[in-house]
Amino acid sequence: MYALVDGNNFYASCERVFRPDLQGIPIVILSNNDGVIIARSNEAKALGIPMGLPYFKSKNLILKHKIKIFSSNYALYGDMSNRMMNIMKMFTPDVEIYSVDEAFLKFKGFKNYDLNAYGQKIQKTILKSTGLPTSIGIAKTKSLAKVANKIAKKFPDRTKSVYYIDNEEKRIKALRWTKISDVWGIGRKHSKRLQAVGVENAYQFTQMSDTWVRKHMSIVGLRLKKDLLGESIIQFEEIRNKQSIATTRSFDKTYTEFKDLRERISTFAFSCAEKLRQQKSQANAIMIFIQTNGYKNSQAQYSKSIVVKLPFATNSSIDLVKYAVNGLNRIFKKEYQYKKAGVIVMDLCQEFPDQLNLFEDKNPKHKKLMQTIDQLNLDYGRHTVKLASQDLNKMWKMKQENLSQRYSTDLNEIIIVNTK
Repeated sequence: MYALVDGNNFYASCERVFRPDLQGIPIVILSNNDGVIIARSNEAKALGIPMGLPYFKSKNLILKHKIKIFSSNYALYGDMSNRMMNIMKMFTPDVEIYSVDEAFLKFKGFKNYDLNAYGQKIQKTILKSTGLPTSIGIAKTKSLAKVANKIAKKFPDRTKSVYYIDNEEKRIKALRWTKISDVWGIGRKHSKRLQAVGVENAYQFTQMSDTWVRKHMSIVGLRLKKDLLGESIIQFEEIRNKQSIATTRSFDKTYTEFKDLRERISTFAFSCAEKLRQQKSQANAIMIFIQTNGYKNSQAQYSKSIVVKLPFATNSSIDLVKYAVNGLNRIFKKEYQYKKAGVIVMDLCQEFPDQLNLFEDKNPKHKKLMQTIDQLNLDYGRHTVKLASQDLNKMWKMKQENLSQRYSTDLNEIIIVNTK
């Protein structure tokens, strides 16, 4: 059996954990640089606030309905997500983290358990321990657990936020209720193709012939069909290291000087190096890109990227910053106003063993130096130690006018309780 645990309106719920006065108040969360709406509370959804609406276009609507606005607080959301996932691991060793607010749980050897009651216990434990409301769907397969989760979320009072598809009657009823466009794994293109032949819900999809599904949706669609029929085909995915790591950002303002872009590229390469070391990988190549603001047609436009092949595999911040700046120097043009840049490390390999060659000029001292830098940044906070090419007084240069406190990750921003 599988369960899908999903945080309800996760970003908004994280804000409410530390601000109980926001209960019942419509909330929207903005993307990086306060660009567009990326999350909404149920109250904001009821007011017709759409996802992806640019903030500048929604200001009047937000003011009219007194909607509370927050800039994305990824430090807070990431920490709350980690707490939620760790609680799930108390209930089963088999946990597959699917996204920041979703995880699949596998119940192997739980034959004598009342899984509906067990799901209720998981839901209540997460709520009591973190303050985060969740919905849980339980079923024989992963895709059916997804369907069950939607039912639990849609009818929280009736299901107590936990729904268990434990028999054939429930499975068929649930699939007939689920629109084909809402089925996990069926995108817009396949949804339109299925609707064109009269398939409106998930149950009708399971009645399609294997031949048709395989011809029009490949083996992936056929696996999904069998999974919805109750045959556990979609298994837990093995946790794999990322095959490339990117750090990209839009700037809070435009830059024209090389020194400003060099500082940003250095910081991005430094971040990529940290992530490489965390997963014990090294990069053999690095891509650098810069671009102007494509939304401003009145300005001259320029976009350029370059891939620099490294002479040796490395995860040293010093090495990666050096080659990233070299790449930037080859694509930079002074006459443009730059709004975005990024660094992507590619062609990754394991950190050990190193594949040395006759012309290797890798500095063996970098390994211990990087370990020391990582430990200092872990003990005293991120960005405590930087390279000289980085600006010591700057963090990520993002517009975040409505940023909440990092209640759970920064001692300077924790809640102060008045005990008088």
